[in-house]
Amino acid sequence: MTFSVIINVPDYAPRDKHSTIFQNFDALKPGEYMQIVNDHDPRPLQYQFMMERQETFSWEYLEEGPETWRVAIGKTK
Repeated sequence: MTFSVIINVPDYAPRDKHSTIFQNFDALKPGEYMQIVNDHDPRPLQYQFMMERQETFSWEYLEEGPETWRVAIGKTK
């Protein structure tokens, strides 16, 4: 799996985190992936994707803590 972008989420101000992730996701072409790296489980972000980008993304945990979470998010449509 090759990533078009890798986002280290803690580098961003809280108000910019989700918008930065969604802007980068929206720029992906179908079949491309991005990776997010976070210091906690990004489950709330997954729920937001389920509500706002229904059936257009895939979500795969690559690492699940306890200090680092890495998730591959793919664009399916």
